[in-house]
Amino acid sequence: MKKIGFVDTTFARYDLAKEAIRKIEQEISFKKIKKTVPGVKDLPVACKTLIEEHNPDIVMAFGMPGPEEIDKRCADQASHGIIKAQLMTNTHIIEVFVHEREVQDEGELKELAKKRAKDHAQNVVKLLMKPKELKKEAGKGKREGHENAGPL
Repeated sequence: MKKIGFVDTTFARYDLAKEAIRKIEQEISFKKIKKTVPGVKDLPVACKTLIEEHNPDIVMAFGMPGPEEIDKRCADQASHGIIKAQLMTNTHIIEVFVHEREVQDEGELKELAKKRAKDHAQNVVKLLMKPKELKKEAGKGKREGHENAGPL
């Protein structure tokens, strides 16, 4: 049975992990390992320790940076840390960030959060169980949370 790690934050305004877990449960059976941290800059070390302690097949890291410039910088720093954690552990960490500045309306923000979490959850299932499907989607301009851009 596959093991999937989930690391989310208390700063997020929507439970992205819950949405992703529900979507994955519709597709496959798996063992869930979950950790919660305060904010996005806490995600890299939490993902790394989760990997070292539980050896999951893949991890999803969820964050919802706020609308301010400082939030954008914190998200960028967290992304760099997540990349480093992947390289240090040889484990995929799927970053699922929903930036509050992406849309203005809170209803739209909630729908974006739901869709992005589900879309990335689908990617996790493909990475683990259906890699040939991902190969077929190469160069197709797929987007998570928004409409696909499509191929050129």
